[in-house]
Amino acid sequence: MNRQNAIGVLDSGVGGLSVLREMIAQLPHEDILYVADQANVPYGPRTIEQVREFVVGITRFLMAQDVKLIVVACNAASAAALYTVRDLFPAMSIVGMEPAVKPAAEQSQTGVIGVLATQATFQGELYASVVGRFAHGMQVEKRACPEWVLLAEAGDTNSPAAYDSVRRCITPLVEAGADQLVLGCTHFPFLKATIQDVAGPGVTIVDPSAAVARQVGRVLDDHDLRQPDDHTGHVIYTSSGETGAFQRVLGALVGAQIADAADVRGVRWENGQLDWAK
Repeated sequence: MNRQNAIGVLDSGVGGLSVLREMIAQLPHEDILYVADQANVPYGPRTIEQVREFVVGITRFLMAQDVKLIVVACNAASAAALYTVRDLFPAMSIVGMEPAVKPAAEQSQTGVIGVLATQATFQGELYASVVGRFAHGMQVEKRACPEWVLLAEAGDTNSPAAYDSVRRCITPLVEAGADQLVLGCTHFPFLKATIQDVAGPGVTIVDPSAAVARQVGRVLDDHDLRQPDDHTGHVIYTSSGETGAFQRVLGALVGAQIADAADVRGVRWENGQLDWAK
């Protein structure tokens, strides 16, 4: 791998931007190619086999662009396909997502933690492994909140509808005594302020985005792949959906000034292959 090459980041849609913004903050000299598979969002309700096909296809596309490292910035995609793509592409370093159960269990004072994710994440063996390793003796309450993905995709994170959805999802967990709420989907950090407002000050919201960015930095260092400090990082944003809609949501989530200047391009699926839109 060449240190001048970009880092590839993939998600079903805009959720991975929560990881991307931490990567930009921690790794400002890195070039990044971001793929939002909005033609197939959301991944949560889909079968593991479908999600696996999407992730393998996007990984092949990113490798064709000569990326030096891949970040699967999507919990559902990691649950369905992280082990698969690592097996298929052993020469490529691939960083995935797992629910941050370990820090939540370590910090809990009540012995009860809540995990918020989509159904696909809960069905994967990765989730069961994390709970088994790090939450022994803890009461783990899980809740699937698929509508939050759609709220984030629409840039609707603090409206009355968003507040109503958050209340429905987290009230049972808070009433069960959870003092830690784990955000097990990369779309969910965009609702973090709303979740905290509803949960109250006695509940900690656990967002793994910063930890994932730190892991990316460690992998770059391990393979001597960091860009030099005199390089200014550039991000290319791509979507398999409608790029104009993606750019508008980008403005709602990361700020209009950033979105207006963003390099947004289209990609398209054809016969199971992902490539640049013509």
